[in-house]
Amino acid sequence: MPAKALYDYTEFNYEKPLFDINDIRKVNPQRHEMEQLSGVVYIDRDNHGLVGFKEVTDDEFWIQGHMPGFPLMPGVMLCEAAAQLAGFYARKYDLLEAGDYLGFGGMNEVRFRRPVYPNSRLIICAQCTKVKKKRLAEFDFQGFVDGKMVYNGSMIGVPISR
Repeated sequence: MPAKALYDYTEFNYEKPLFDINDIRKVNPQRHEMEQLSGVVYIDRDNHGLVGFKEVTDDEFWIQGHMPGFPLMPGVMLCEAAAQLAGFYARKYDLLEAGDYLGFGGMNEVRFRRPVYPNSRLIICAQCTKVKKKRLAEFDFQGFVDGKMVYNGSMIGVPISR
């Protein structure tokens, strides 16, 4: 049974995010088809949490091949979307005080609960649960579509320098 949502994501305005794609691009390095975050609607600095979203469109690069005639958002792209949300928070607020980027250090207990299809809004909640300055940040994350949890897990972010 999935856990309760980290945040009540229904109370935020997704049409007017706190940080839109242009704001995200000032922090996150991903571009073009690798941009997996459309906006950030909530920041909880006291508890190191946030809520963001990805507009999953019908022209995503993976549609033609995953799966032909029945497109499903790949699990790796779902994880990438959560990582970009966590990375945005960690870099924006300099949690690690190190690195030019936040890179994947690992993932734990990831569960895919429902498929994500094109033309849906993937809402992602994330919360930092541990910070070791200059070494790592751990985040729990959850994704929702149409009020249902579609995936969840935890990840480790590590500083990466050019």
